[in-house]
Amino acid sequence: MPRRERQNTSAAAFVRVRGAREHNLQDIDVDIPRDALVVFSGISGSGKSSLAFGTLYAEAQRRYLESLSPYARRLVNQVGVPDVDSIEGLPPAVALQQQRGTPNVRSTVGSVTTLSSLVRMLYSRAGTYPSKQPMLYAEDFSPNTPQGACPNCHGLGYIYDVTEASMVPDPSLSIRERAIASWPPAWHGQNLRDILVTLGYDVDTPWSRLPKKDRDWILFTEETPTVPVYPGFTPAETRTALRRKTEPAYMGTYTGARRYVLHTFATTQSALMKKRVSRFMSGAPCPVCKGRRLKREALSVTFAGLDIGTLSQLPINRAAEVLKPAADGHFDTPAKTRTRGRSDHRKDVAARVEAGGSAHAGGSDVRRTPDLSEEKRIAAQRIAHDLLDRIGTLQALGLGYLTLDRPTPTLSPGELQRLRLATQIRSNLFGVVYVLDEPSAGLHPADSEALYDALDQLKVAGNTLFVVEHDLDLMRRADWLVDVGPDAGQNGGRVLYSGVPSGLRDVEASHTRRYLFGKRDTRRREARPVSQWLELRGIHRNNLHGVDARFPLRAFTTVTGVSGSGKSSLVSQALVELVGEHLGHEPSTEDAEADGPPRPGSIARTAGRIGAGADAIRRMVNVDQKPIGRTPRSNLATYTGLFDHVRKLFAATKTAKARRYGAGRFSFNVPQGRCETCEGEGFVSVELLFMPSVYAPCPTCHGQRYNAKTLEIAWRGRNIAQVLGMTVDDARAFFADETAVARPLELLHDIGLGYLRLGQPATELSGGEAQRIKLATELQRSQRGDTLYVLDEPTTGLHPADVDKLMTQLHGLVDAGNTVIVIEHEMRVVADSDWVVDVGPGAGEEGGRIVVAGRPDDVGRATHSRTAPYLALWLR
Repeated sequence: MPRRERQNTSAAAFVRVRGAREHNLQDIDVDIPRDALVVFSGISGSGKSSLAFGTLYAEAQRRYLESLSPYARRLVNQVGVPDVDSIEGLPPAVALQQQRGTPNVRSTVGSVTTLSSLVRMLYSRAGTYPSKQPMLYAEDFSPNTPQGACPNCHGLGYIYDVTEASMVPDPSLSIRERAIASWPPAWHGQNLRDILVTLGYDVDTPWSRLPKKDRDWILFTEETPTVPVYPGFTPAETRTALRRKTEPAYMGTYTGARRYVLHTFATTQSALMKKRVSRFMSGAPCPVCKGRRLKREALSVTFAGLDIGTLSQLPINRAAEVLKPAADGHFDTPAKTRTRGRSDHRKDVAARVEAGGSAHAGGSDVRRTPDLSEEKRIAAQRIAHDLLDRIGTLQALGLGYLTLDRPTPTLSPGELQRLRLATQIRSNLFGVVYVLDEPSAGLHPADSEALYDALDQLKVAGNTLFVVEHDLDLMRRADWLVDVGPDAGQNGGRVLYSGVPSGLRDVEASHTRRYLFGKRDTRRREARPVSQWLELRGIHRNNLHGVDARFPLRAFTTVTGVSGSGKSSLVSQALVELVGEHLGHEPSTEDAEADGPPRPGSIARTAGRIGAGADAIRRMVNVDQKPIGRTPRSNLATYTGLFDHVRKLFAATKTAKARRYGAGRFSFNVPQGRCETCEGEGFVSVELLFMPSVYAPCPTCHGQRYNAKTLEIAWRGRNIAQVLGMTVDDARAFFADETAVARPLELLHDIGLGYLRLGQPATELSGGEAQRIKLATELQRSQRGDTLYVLDEPTTGLHPADVDKLMTQLHGLVDAGNTVIVIEHEMRVVADSDWVVDVGPGAGEEGGRIVVAGRPDDVGRATHSRTAPYLALWLR
């Protein structure tokens, strides 16, 4: 339907919302058209997501689930009942939200897109089998089933172990000097050392001089002897005490160092502890399946000369080339070709496929395209054609650089959402409402065009799209715009405008208006002079192969490039690891995986070196988007440290002193101060059998989290629970005279987080909000200069008005003598930087090089850069 006709559409073609009060929505009424691309805009915290997801999607899901049987409802993760009077004309809805990949290491690109199921069917029905081997079922080609998994690595593709070298990095130290680095810190480690003394082992001789038999038992024994322990005794005093049968302080049980690491990794609930012990675990490709995850019989079956494991390791673009002849019905059989030997290196595999040879890793004569029976030809052509059709959707969304076996925990939220979007496009549904959460997040402008085309496909198929978005270009392409605001939190939650985008031009209260219709320009500061450089030499990491790069010191640098070009590999991995190593930091690991060991590569292993300029950096801060806490007990106030000062203020009141209440009394995590009914949670879960669980305010504390005695203490008329309920902006005025509290609050306001509540649980914060809280916490420190700040897409989830606030803070860091390097797709930020490093030119194998580096004006004129045309628009 033409846009000009939308306003005249009959009421039956609209979704009508009445009395929406979810979160900060202020009893709003709004009519939204169906069969249209509708963008919900507004500054961060204005209430966009509360309307789109918390109200519209939640109600659509609730209505659909009511049509299911009670048993089926128990199997679905339900989102609850929205606070709204009525919604009419609402079709079924599908939500595609921004979220990190599932922590399950067995979840891959292939499984999310269902491509792996088709590939397994292809090999089962149309593969070339060795003589006398019976046909295998599709399940036999799955590494996630007992009948298909490699028996040595259980389908993980890698094995792991804990070695002497990893546990004892410095053998010149003695056990007493903590030679065994993998042992637990503090008392537990001392306990193990004391037990060894009792057992008669020498803890004062350097590790390298101990007998190998002793070293092996201490590290690798599975025995767990329980012996008397005499803390603080010397070895001689311990021997005397044992001989005299002196009463010990306690009985201690020994655990071997390797056993401790493996047991802790498998059982701990602490992410930090899991991360610590994973440093001592070394992963390597399984020697039996060579990292291909499958049993020998499955890997002996080939199609087009490739076993299924090797095909899954190829980029999707390359896999499409392998499948295309079969999809076109071409099954010619060329002469036999000898493979060059066993290799699991993907570059080698790709080179052999490109050369027309076999990628089969068996080292024997194989045919690239086998003689197939008529039955197998029909099956192969049908399945390969379907695979290419699905792959084409992924390629159109710019995801052709991914491999089928790429684990989903390693994907960015944007990549994962586009994978789900591709699946929906293939589903051919119509009459559905798709609710999307910032689908442009993490996308280079060149990749956004493919996203726009995909959204148009869904709309043309007869669907409605509700998109929460900050991208101005997507707003301009929308059929309808719902602008929420005007501000964040309690000062937002109103619909300022609902109509065709051009009508927003007349709404002065809208923050979106001036960016959508204003002049496209930046502040165009004069670029800072550069005299020193931080250099990286010969970097090898992921798709980077021998890359040299340099970044100006005491300047603001943006690193750009299309999605998958190698930006994160260069900055978030190589740069951070090499500078950290130079500064003496311990190697960091990626997020510990919930149900598996660390994959090979999860421990830092960048090849390359750091060159000139490193000595000018005294400190490094990597401000990422990982959560600031994993439970509701972690919140903004506790993370920033301001809650410590608030609790001291309460403890200093006359009433608190009279009752001898210390600062700890005002923490909801300790028994003395918290409500015991809900144990400081503030809510209790009510199980409703077949209906979703309802979380109700605690009947004792009514959601305040503290016991009655603690709540009797007031500071300036407010108790501690009321303070946690304040927004940052409200608290700024309340604590204006308390410098220790006012400073972090001021920084949180300046960085665009004034709408958050002090007690807002960490689990409710987006990745962008978590990143800005980390930055605000860092900004509290006194700026001495010579610090390197690294940020990965800090504008994700930010309205242009909030981007301006963020940029003011980042430029302030540089003005204080620090270096700021950001990975960024937002061209307004790129144009406002001192230096630009463009990585690419393409994604995956087609990227991994420095395309151009220089001032924004220079990069904007580069003819071979995919970033240049979009940057040039901001430099006119």
